[in-house]
Amino acid sequence: MSAYKLIQGESLALLRDMPTGSVDAIVTDPPYSSGGFTRGDRMGRTTNKYTGSDGLERPDFAGDSRDQRAFLVWCSLWLAECLRVAKPGAPIAVFSDWRQLATMIDAIQCGGFVFRGVMPWDKTEAVRPRMGGFRSQCEYVVWGSAGELPQRTDVGVLAGVIRARVRTDDKHHITGKPTEVMRHVVKICPPGGVVLDPFAGSGTTLVAALLEGRAAVGFELSTDYMRVAQQRCREVAP
Repeated sequence: MSAYKLIQGESLALLRDMPTGSVDAIVTDPPYSSGGFTRGDRMGRTTNKYTGSDGLERPDFAGDSRDQRAFLVWCSLWLAECLRVAKPGAPIAVFSDWRQLATMIDAIQCGGFVFRGVMPWDKTEAVRPRMGGFRSQCEYVVWGSAGELPQRTDVGVLAGVIRARVRTDDKHHITGKPTEVMRHVVKICPPGGVVLDPFAGSGTTLVAALLEGRAAVGFELSTDYMRVAQQRCREVAP
């Protein structure tokens, strides 16, 4: 296959069109349906919920207004399809914030994966402080496997905590993760394998996979972010 494939469309429908047992790992950063403590908060525009202190305006993205029960059911659906398209033993790594961490741990298991643990991403002290309380300094990678996780010397032992700050020059999406972080996470995929990201956003997972010698398949609904992802992948693809 080519080094990467980027397809525009709704992830669940596209997953159902994929062949069974066709990817070596799933690494993704889905909409959290978070960014607020009430239903009204969650229904707001994503630019209002997540835009940081850099003040840069980025396009909104869809699928981020579900309540807690709907979020769990929705995640269970696409995770079950990810299980089907994963090869036996394939790892999965899904990002979550603290508000949805417990739900995402449940969802991984509802989708049929074996839950393996949680890896923190320490965003450093550069995050917004909370006067009188602890900083919301971490997001999390919930990870597991499609059945028994094989012992792979070509993957080795990966660090259990990532420490990297968000840089404005490397943030192409409202909730985009640093390329440095994604390059570490995609190493869970065996070298030369295929990484699937059903929520590609600005394409950082695909870029990281290509830079780390993996192939990649990504789905993205937004036309605006599709253009960004295509451009970034073209810049690093063979």
